[in-house]
Amino acid sequence: MAPLSFNLHSNRQLHGSGFQRNHRAYIALGSNLGDRVDMIEKACKEMEVKGDIRILRTSSLWETKAMYVLDQENFVNGACEIETSLHPIELLDRLQLIENQLGRVKVIDKGPRNIDLDILLYDKATFLNERLQIPHPLMLEREFVLRPLCELIPEETLPSPYPQGSLIDHLSRITVSEDPISSLTPLSRSLPPITAHHSHRKTHVMSILNITPDSFSDGGHHSVADLPSLKRTVMSHIEAGVMILDVGGQSTRPGATQVTGEEEMARVLPTIKLIRSLPDSRNVAVSVDTYRADVADAAINAGADIVNDVSAGTLDPEMISTVARLGCTVCLMHMRGTPETMDKLTSYPDGVVETVGRELLDRVRAAEAAGIRRWRIILDPGIGFAKTKDQNLELLRRLGDLRNFPGLQGFPWLVGASRKAFVGKITGVKEAKERTWGTAAAISAAIQGGADIVRVHDVQEMAKVVKMADAVWRV
Repeated sequence: MAPLSFNLHSNRQLHGSGFQRNHRAYIALGSNLGDRVDMIEKACKEMEVKGDIRILRTSSLWETKAMYVLDQENFVNGACEIETSLHPIELLDRLQLIENQLGRVKVIDKGPRNIDLDILLYDKATFLNERLQIPHPLMLEREFVLRPLCELIPEETLPSPYPQGSLIDHLSRITVSEDPISSLTPLSRSLPPITAHHSHRKTHVMSILNITPDSFSDGGHHSVADLPSLKRTVMSHIEAGVMILDVGGQSTRPGATQVTGEEEMARVLPTIKLIRSLPDSRNVAVSVDTYRADVADAAINAGADIVNDVSAGTLDPEMISTVARLGCTVCLMHMRGTPETMDKLTSYPDGVVETVGRELLDRVRAAEAAGIRRWRIILDPGIGFAKTKDQNLELLRRLGDLRNFPGLQGFPWLVGASRKAFVGKITGVKEAKERTWGTAAAISAAIQGGADIVRVHDVQEMAKVVKMADAVWRV
């Protein structure tokens, strides 16, 4: 596409009568050197340091092959929506200063860079001078620009003289590469990110490590009072091939009595420290299964990588702001009420898939408003939480529909069906620990539907199920 010609808008025209202090702009984020996600997150933090830029939302991060100069590493690209009082040139100066502070050295045009920040859109304005052109002159030919923008403003149109039509229309007309791009979600510094749009991706096995006396199927099996036994359990999980160890110190089974935060931490923190003391845990992520902000904070500082909140931030009003401050990945699960009341909250008159999608989207928006980056979010449909047997089955059967729910595309999904009561009802197995075969079928269904993580009790058996299911469906 040849650059478009514009009339020059002077500073007076942009700052004339009707000037508003807070302008809406969209910034492209890119990196292909070093720790790419970390560099983008540092840039986002720097944008907000002075208080005249506020990030409202971010897109997912998308991994793409280089364009123009092909002999370089893959890029990670995204976009953020900001509110700012800065004039376009002032905003450009700020972004270039951040690039310099983060060590960017421009060797060749469109070549390798550790950080790249570009102004894509600024209000509904056009702007052109020797340093800056808005809208960005090449944005309509770049999938790695349009796809992130379409997560934020799919129906937005560009000002004249740009070609008319919504951004999503422009994206649909781009020739898609033979190697489709994918969003990516970091788990830990030592693990590759989840690539939820790659059909050949491997499913991650998350093992359940309940340090509780009253969990529904393994209560009392693990305790910090017996660290040698706990260590053997952890090692057996790692040796079986788990990628994530999910540590919980509070049972969320239906009707469970809630312990204090202090008791939960007394169970969780020594376990995380034990895991992190093991050399074999270097290539394993640790998540903390908690709905309490103070427990999440302490767990991340003790070495956990992920917060797995069954309430998606509804049971502790401080949770999502705490996760935003920590900058870690979070799993937001669909649940209604509390563990004591959820079994009475199973009415979904609009359909369970439609309602779970809508209610999870509300939690995503709350997380974004608190400052959690979209690329740091994993979703969970909440199998067994405020769901009947038939509703659980429908969620498994239609997980693909949930993945494509408007506003939720691009997120990775975690499914936890292991040993759940509905499995026992269907198979006629009363003892939760004996529900292995039914769990295996549920896990297979989840993978067929597109789950990226499966949360399991029977680690060795389910690791084999996952390998087989991946061989069938992840091609």
